[in-house]
Amino acid sequence: MILDELLSGEGLSVDAGHIEIRGLTLDSRKVEPGFVFAALPGVKVHGRDFIPKALAAGAAAILTDAPIEAPVPVIAVDEPAALLARMAARFYPRQPEHIVAITGTNGKSSTVEFLRQIWAGAGLEAACLGTLGVTRGDQVEVTGYTTPDAVALQAALDRLAGEGVTHLGMEASSHGLKQHRMDGVRLAVGAFTNLTQDHLDYHPDFADYFASKLKLFTERLPANGRAVINVDSEWGDKMASAARERGLDVLTMGWRGRDLTIREITPRPASQSVVFAWKGHDHALDIPLVGEFQILNALGAAAIALSDGVDEACVLATLGALGGVPGRLEKVGETAEAAPVLVDYAHTPDGLDKLLRAARPHTRGRVIVVFGCGGDRDASKRAKMGVIAANQADHVIVTDDNPRSEDPAAIRRAVLKGCPDAEEIADRAEAIRQGVSMLRAGDCLLIAGKGHETGQTIAGVVHPFDDRDQGRAALAQREAARV
Repeated sequence: MILDELLSGEGLSVDAGHIEIRGLTLDSRKVEPGFVFAALPGVKVHGRDFIPKALAAGAAAILTDAPIEAPVPVIAVDEPAALLARMAARFYPRQPEHIVAITGTNGKSSTVEFLRQIWAGAGLEAACLGTLGVTRGDQVEVTGYTTPDAVALQAALDRLAGEGVTHLGMEASSHGLKQHRMDGVRLAVGAFTNLTQDHLDYHPDFADYFASKLKLFTERLPANGRAVINVDSEWGDKMASAARERGLDVLTMGWRGRDLTIREITPRPASQSVVFAWKGHDHALDIPLVGEFQILNALGAAAIALSDGVDEACVLATLGALGGVPGRLEKVGETAEAAPVLVDYAHTPDGLDKLLRAARPHTRGRVIVVFGCGGDRDASKRAKMGVIAANQADHVIVTDDNPRSEDPAAIRRAVLKGCPDAEEIADRAEAIRQGVSMLRAGDCLLIAGKGHETGQTIAGVVHPFDDRDQGRAALAQREAARV
């Protein structure tokens, strides 16, 4: 594709617009001859610092935010990230016909996966994209990002469309929305789950975090798009109001939802009995998920599918047979006394609170939790999570969770300010073994924070580590000690 075609409709004129472009990237390490290198401003460094390296690798054009001298065409605009997304959408032109984007602090991964299952149950060619990677059928391709960069995202959309995928559910992170990664995506529906404290290491304050999420409804959805919003919080009400002001078709769900109204949720040993109304008609069924928040995620997915016109009986049938999501209240095993070990991704104050509250109705004995807080992230949530653990769990073990470049002991001290009576075990594997060893009949062990992740980052080095594997190994060790 020639450069002028990539800039079609942008009102820009560049020298040598006839040159052939073979690819786009914002990573100078991935530049090949004929590529456009996007030198974007970042949180810590500016991409312009890597322009010499990109040129040496054969970059054919530079996209950035200020004019520079270079031996190749330079495209300088105020919002280069937004332009990169649109250029990527032209370079990779195919997209699934029906794309749904879901934003919120918690529940995005589960909701897009449940939506994929509902679509698949209706016979649609469906996939989902987010923190867990790209999922289609029983295949998962790990990407490592909630919302990939604009070029990687458009390449993924183009490939999925080429493989026949017609329906895609994707997570819309606050980073992805604020950084224009989704500007080239042709969305049909936007959905909102909830909003609580997270990512304040990146956003200057909570107002900016909210404003970034709001962009899904005020900027990214087309004027004829649809919004499906959980209105059980003031933030949901604000999202819905903004969507209505934009003229979008707005449907609300939740305990206070108008279109999908939750009537009752009753916990069972390994499921929950749910009564809800869709458009005024009541339905009752068992959903094989643990935790009220998972029912909210499942019904959010149902509301999206039903609003799209998916057959009601088909939606209900899939809800009654939903498969769990990796690392989201995932049961990895149980002791000989049937005390379960569950792994969850909860890494925010609200997420940990919901996790502990979810486990309580299913637990006759003690709720034991192993958790920590990540380094180089919002430090203000550490003591808050300690308080929540102390208030909601019967026994707390504080350990390490991706300390990254920070001192792990300092992070643990910050957490322990909120739960001074907790047990402190630095080594996460040892902490999990201790939690498993404590289990008695009727107890439950929750391992929180990492979920599906398969690495532990310490001093910049990623070490293989999977809470699920560690939980299974600890259970095996416990059983072997009994023999």
